[in-house]
Amino acid sequence: MILVTGGAGFLGSNIAAALAERGERVVVCDRLGDDEKWRNLAKTEIDDLIAPQDLSRFLETYGDDLIAVVHMAAISQTTERDVDVLIENNFRLSCQLWRFAAEGHKQYIYASSAATYGDGSAGFEDDASPEYLATLHPLNAYGWSKHLFDRWVARRVAEGGPVPMQWAGLKFFNAYGPNEYHKGAQASVAYHLCRQIQADSPAKLFKSHNPDYPDGGQQRDFVWSGDCVDIVLWLLDNRRVNGLFNVGTGQARSFADLARAVFAALQKPERIEYVPTPEVLRDRYQYFTESRMARLRAAGYERPFASLEDGVERYVREFLAAADSYR
Repeated sequence: MILVTGGAGFLGSNIAAALAERGERVVVCDRLGDDEKWRNLAKTEIDDLIAPQDLSRFLETYGDDLIAVVHMAAISQTTERDVDVLIENNFRLSCQLWRFAAEGHKQYIYASSAATYGDGSAGFEDDASPEYLATLHPLNAYGWSKHLFDRWVARRVAEGGPVPMQWAGLKFFNAYGPNEYHKGAQASVAYHLCRQIQADSPAKLFKSHNPDYPDGGQQRDFVWSGDCVDIVLWLLDNRRVNGLFNVGTGQARSFADLARAVFAALQKPERIEYVPTPEVLRDRYQYFTESRMARLRAAGYERPFASLEDGVERYVREFLAAADSYR
């Protein structure tokens, strides 16, 4: 069996579906709540659904049956103010699962984040050394909680401590794709732009408050969720690959480019309205992110990544504009 924590969430549910489709026995650990999040799993064959508070008991009882842990669970809101909650969910749980995987000789793949890079002044190199990681300064508590675990792992690896049979941390950049709808305001800009345009409203983008970037010229490395899933599957199939890896396309694109791709996918004329960036975000706003993909390529990953235009067209036409938008 493969355990997918956060398996009812955005990337987690896409990973769980892909694993089930290729015949793996999948156990999901997540909370469903009282919204439509359950729909993320409605088409996926799973062996069990474990509530987070029951995870320790499940590992004690069925841990020997697991071959891998894919740890996608996290409090992912960049605006979360309760840092104790972030530490409990994003750091301590990750440590617990690392120890379980190390003791049980399991594969362990976990979600880090591009938010660990902060303002990008130290670069976007997926260097797992303690020395490089010490130069990064995340801009919010969410990014720091993810960075804290990356550094915890780096120390243990450097000191020769117990490690899982395979370990890989994935620094996801700006992922978009099906099953992100429960995230509300935290869903991708691609999703929100599509819904605005479908409602015959202008696409709303932030004005720039940095003279080096025009309005809408702020840049991100937008990555199609299917490419994120493919990397996870490849890692599970290549157990000798270990390390911290960026997950992006390696090419930054502007939010204006993203809006144009959505308009094109919907076959609608472009109408973009620029609105002020909220003051609470201005001092912590990233104007540029771009993954460095050389380390993953050097490890042997050869598949091409979807371009922004191709990924957005697939997202819009196969999901957001379809009668059933779920994977």
